[in-house]
Order: sequence, then structure tokens, then C-alpha cells
Amino acid sequence: MNSFNLSLAALCCVVVVLGGLPFSSNAQLDNSFYRDTCPNVHSIVREVLRNVSKTDPRILASLIRLHFHDCFVQGCDASILLNTTSTITSEQTAFGNNNSIRGLDVVNQIKTAVENACPNTVSCADILALAAEISSVLANGPDWKVPLGRRDSLTANLTLANINLPSPAFNLTQLKSNFDNQGLDATDLVALSGAHTIGRGQCRFFVDRLYNFSNTGNPDPTLNTTYLQTLRTICPNGGPGSTLTDLDPATPDTFDSAYYSNLRIQKGLFQSDQVLSSTSGADTIAIVNSFNNNQTLFFEAFKASMIKMSRIKVLTGSQGEIRKQCNFVNGNSGLATKVTRESSEDGIVSSY
Repeated sequence: MNSFNLSLAALCCVVVVLGGLPFSSNAQLDNSFYRDTCPNVHSIVREVLRNVSKTDPRILASLIRLHFHDCFVQGCDASILLNTTSTITSEQTAFGNNNSIRGLDVVNQIKTAVENACPNTVSCADILALAAEISSVLANGPDWKVPLGRRDSLTANLTLANINLPSPAFNLTQLKSNFDNQGLDATDLVALSGAHTIGRGQCRFFVDRLYNFSNTGNPDPTLNTTYLQTLRTICPNGGPGSTLTDLDPATPDTFDSAYYSNLRIQKGLFQSDQVLSSTSGADTIAIVNSFNNNQTLFFEAFKASMIKMSRIKVLTGSQGEIRKQCNFVNGNSGLATKVTRESSEDGIVSSY
């Protein structure tokens, strides 16, 4: 109990001091950034998401992942939202995004509502960060004070998106390297993976685990045998790859610690989930166990890691711009070729 209290206290301190760490040029980020210029921005975003989630509860998972996919490619700058134009090649067609990211239309709804209240003030990058936090809350997960003041990029980077977005087939070594490249450690990896407590996954992103893991002709030996049979019923060999199943079979639409309980009994849907608990000798096993044993500890770690991630390579001050439309840099919407991908699923190629 004493060690738990110390761990929880340390995590709470992390949330407080993260703003001083050098993850990027983020000195100007401040959770009260819009206090004078758009004081109701949080409630505006929340109202849009509350209404949308009534008919599409999966949108909450989708928007958390959209923020993740933005931050892992040239930083949290809303580059993922840019459509292809004569001068920009969209990240939306990257392997980790194509036919999988959702919520772009919802971000546009939020942007319209915010612009009506506070023209030319709130960046699309900040809208993504706010939407992720509010989505967590609406799914009964933790809340946190979102550092604000990001600016929007003038570019996108498809090549970097194809390199930086982690695959659901990654092993633990690959995952750790991928996160380390973003300044994120093993605790961040396990905590952010906990976002898989809500949402859905497509069969095509894990079907190899069911029938031909690593080209062995056999299923993944780390997969619970009862769960294997359930997944085979949902995803028959050679069946449609777009069929959806819950990322968390226990409480699929509630943000809680059940994800870690699933890992302990070998019910992680993606390989990149299960390796956190099933890799022999891994330091992530103890972290999984601690989050499974105490949901409060998980929530505090998730908050700290989301804040840390949201500061990756942000643009501030006079860098970038405040886009009028999230899909286009200012003055360039007339040259666009629309490539926005809105699919009916949110189990994404990236594991997170």
C-alpha cells in the first residue's frame, strides 16, 4: 500500500511538472491560453461531442486516436487533417490512416462552432487536443487540464506518417523504439495503450494471429484459446477484413482498466496489445499489473502521458498559422483534391 501511495503521488507530480520539460518549443502552452479570447471553447467542443456521441459512441475512441496520429507525425500540429492539394500530399492515405481514421467530419463541425464564437482564434491542433480529453471524460474516463496555444502546420508529411505510426503487428522492441523516438517511455507506452479500453478493430488487422501467426500456419500462442474461438467466429479465414469487433470485450464503450485485465488473461486483440503483458522478462508486465490492480493509478498515468504526448514538437507563437478550415492551409482550399477518409470503423492500423 505504501509503494502504491508513493507511485500515485509521483504520477500526480508528473502531471504538474510536465510543462517544464523540454519535449518541444512549448513554453507558450497554457491551459488558460484562451481565457480572454475564447473562454467558452471547452464547453463548445464538449457540446458538439456530446451530441455526436449519442448516435456514434465509437467517435470518442476515434478522436483520441486522431490526436495520437497527429502528434506522432511532425508533432501535434493538425497536419493529419490536411487534404491533398497542389502543394500538399495528405497524411490521410498513409498506411496507418487509410480507410481507418474517423472523426474528420466531427472536427470540422467543432471548428465551425468555435469559429462562430471566436473567429480566427482557436487552432485545429488545439481542437484535437481538447476533443481527446473530452472524449475520455464522455466515456467515463479521466479528465485533465489541456495545455493550449498550439498553432497549425502549413505542411503534411505522408512519408513520415508511414514511418512513425506504429503497427498492430509490432513486437515490444519495435513499440519501445517507436515511442522512444517521440520522447515517450515504457510507462507512456502502457498507459497510452490503455486507450484501447474503448473502440473497435477490423479483422484484417489481427486475423493473422488467428490462423497464420508469423507464417507458422498456427494461431498466436499468446492468444487465449477461448477468445481465439470467439474471434474466429467473428473473423473467418478468408472472410471480409472490414468486420469489426470490440477492442475490449469486457466493457467496450467504457473507459476503464479492463483493458489490462484482458491482457493478463491473454485477451489483447492486437499483437501490439498482448506483447505488453506476454513478453518474457519485460518491464511492461509490472506496469500492466499495477494498472490492472488500481484504476486510479492508470487514470493518473494516462493523464500524464496524454499531456506529455500533446506537447510533442508543437508550433507556438508566430510559427504556423490558425487555420480557418482544418482541412486546408489558409488561402489554399480552392486547390484541394478531397481525400478525407471517413470509414465505418475505428480499429486503426496503428495500435493506438
